[in-house]
Amino acid sequence: MWKKGERKVEEIRKRRLVIKAFHAETVREGQENRITRAREIEVAPESFAEKADHEMIEQIRIRLVHPDQYQEETNSIMDVIPISAKVLGEIGEGVTHTVTGAYVLLTGVDVDGIQTAEFGSSEGVIEEQIAWGKAGTPKRGDELILFEVTFCAGKGQDREAVTRAHALCDEFVQQYRECLKKLRGEQCTERREFYDIERPGRKKVVIVKQVAGQGAMYDMQLFAKEPSGMAGGRSIIDMGNMPLVVTPNEYRDGILRSMQ
Repeated sequence: MWKKGERKVEEIRKRRLVIKAFHAETVREGQENRITRAREIEVAPESFAEKADHEMIEQIRIRLVHPDQYQEETNSIMDVIPISAKVLGEIGEGVTHTVTGAYVLLTGVDVDGIQTAEFGSSEGVIEEQIAWGKAGTPKRGDELILFEVTFCAGKGQDREAVTRAHALCDEFVQQYRECLKKLRGEQCTERREFYDIERPGRKKVVIVKQVAGQGAMYDMQLFAKEPSGMAGGRSIIDMGNMPLVVTPNEYRDGILRSMQ
């Protein structure tokens, strides 16, 4: 904040990011995975059952957890994924449409009951396993769409199989992204603008974020085509765990996808 007596530094606004939110009115089972123009989310529970190859993945099930069902149990939560889509521009700039009131959760366990986690597995009662209302997590009252993967024996700790599960879940979310892109922007329930700002002559602030790059459940996907996506992205492991620079708006727009 500029104080009296200080030389006022003019801010230079650079990349602009506009995020338009569409609150989910209802989430229910249906014949296909889609978002209607009335902001109703339909989920087809068996739509990805045939994607199980029985070599890495034994079974895929999709189920809904409504707010009054938070006492139900889940397998280890591999990721919490917002439903967001680029409408204009690349990640970090342009226009993004996002859903509020609903999240996708990817969970994993193998056929022998071994949870997809190296330590600190998050299986158990949903109410107790989610840090509600934090950045990147659901709020109490949100609808949860669980993409439940059962791995073949021993594959829940295998990098290729775990990456495959993330890719399939991303394919599932992409169906909703395509619907989001078709919603009229002026009908959003909330709109916010963000800028990457340069302040010449002022001190620069850099935040160092440590991410996982060990393999299997400890990986990080970056630079995908869609917010918090997989397609078009690269693994931090495949990039040699080298330091990378991202802008505040890229980070805000979902350029990182944690695969833990």
